[in-house]
Amino acid sequence: MFCESTKQLCDVVLLVSGVEVPAHKAVLASCSPYFYAMFTGELSESKAERIPIQGIDPKALSHLVDFVYTSEIHVTEENVQVLLPAANLLQLIEVRDACSEFLKAQLDPSNCLGIRAFADVHACTDLLQYAHQFTEQHFSRVKESRAFNSISSHQMVFEAVIAWIRYGAEHRQQHTAQLMEYVRLPLLPQDYLIQTVEDEPLIRTNPVCKDFLIEAMKFHLLKGEQKVMFQTPRTKPRTPVGLPKVMLVIGGQAPKAIKSVECYDFKEDKWYPVSDMLCRRCRAGVAVLNGQVYAVGGFNGNLRVRTVDAFAPGKDQWTSMQCSAMGLNSVESFDPGANEWKMVTPMSTRRSSVGVGVVNGLLYAVGGYDGVSRQCLPSVECYHPALNKWTHVVEMSARRSGAGVGVLDGLLYAVGGHDGPLVRKTVECFNTETNSWTPVADMSMCRRNAGVTAVDGLLYVVGGDDGSSNLTSVEVYDPKVDVWTLLPACMSIGRSYAGVVVIDKPSHLV
Repeated sequence: MFCESTKQLCDVVLLVSGVEVPAHKAVLASCSPYFYAMFTGELSESKAERIPIQGIDPKALSHLVDFVYTSEIHVTEENVQVLLPAANLLQLIEVRDACSEFLKAQLDPSNCLGIRAFADVHACTDLLQYAHQFTEQHFSRVKESRAFNSISSHQMVFEAVIAWIRYGAEHRQQHTAQLMEYVRLPLLPQDYLIQTVEDEPLIRTNPVCKDFLIEAMKFHLLKGEQKVMFQTPRTKPRTPVGLPKVMLVIGGQAPKAIKSVECYDFKEDKWYPVSDMLCRRCRAGVAVLNGQVYAVGGFNGNLRVRTVDAFAPGKDQWTSMQCSAMGLNSVESFDPGANEWKMVTPMSTRRSSVGVGVVNGLLYAVGGYDGVSRQCLPSVECYHPALNKWTHVVEMSARRSGAGVGVLDGLLYAVGGHDGPLVRKTVECFNTETNSWTPVADMSMCRRNAGVTAVDGLLYVVGGDDGSSNLTSVEVYDPKVDVWTLLPACMSIGRSYAGVVVIDKPSHLV
């Protein structure tokens, strides 16, 4: 810890797993954007003297606070795996980069697969790429390591496939053709194909593998442009992949709001149930933050009945009773490893048809409809997972329910939406550093309930509805020139409330 004399005038104590770490708010805020947001915003922590911090190792926190005071930190094999995610959370970029460089220096054929997976989990892009390149460059030794014999099938090349199958031939031989489909045999030297691949019993005895070998030999017989025109999945460079992915479908209407959750395994092409949410939800916002899935607000199907007396002269009678859909302020998170949902701190405002987005490790709930005031909302709340608390940030310039939300270059965009019958084409973006919303160019069309995604520095807004019909069109925003452009091609059908994601192009479409 920092020396006893520097503990004088400490105005905050950070609490984690029973450990107390004293510090000065001004010093922490000067070095960490995370603490700056905490102490200069409207959070109660800005005035609190004792603050619990969640989701961080106590020793890592102590080391990082020392770093804030001394600008020095000792990264070791024993602490690097807790320091890196903690530095990520507190946005101490220098420490995160130091941990990344330390792991690069530790790479060897026996641990590169594990470091690669660790970098993938914690979104350390530079370390992930470096570990991947190291694995490729030293693959002849990597395949001899103990870690290699337990890796998944998509990481194989020819010799690795053969070694992996032979390691447990009785159970693995059935996967030979499936694995060889992803090996770039045409890119191997011709003499190697004749002397090694053709003589391999696992290839000779498998009809599908023999076809792959014929394809490779044919490729070598082609010349010049013929080779360019001869395109198969095995003649193109391999696209690196991360950990296996699954898709969660959370709640919805069937026909009433439900709490069930289903999971789709892309590899197995199979759906299976996971734990139900604790509340029924449709029109909720969903996001992934620090490996946890959050279901935010929504509508549980219950209506609020209000008595409103009004005299109808034409009918010479009084009428009463109005119903409105009550939004939820509750929020729950799902731990995929434990297959368990738990409630977290609720928002201060009920929000149905809420847009959500994640920026710099914080979750934002944008606009929505509360069902109490019977108005669409301009307000925005921010969730701090380490504190398990929501705080308000500055409001949008317009009321927006059903707004599309996207994150591009560290900015949060609120796209379209509606305020009662008024469907908007306006768009505004939120800068977390300045806590301010700024209008950007309007879309070409009014849209609510549109799908939004970002790719290659552009923001795509897909479908939605304009208040009278679902839309087939797609618009693209380029922040460099502040211009929206309609894509020439439209979808085949109009879609509203659609989800939008971007994935690598499947091989059968290449």
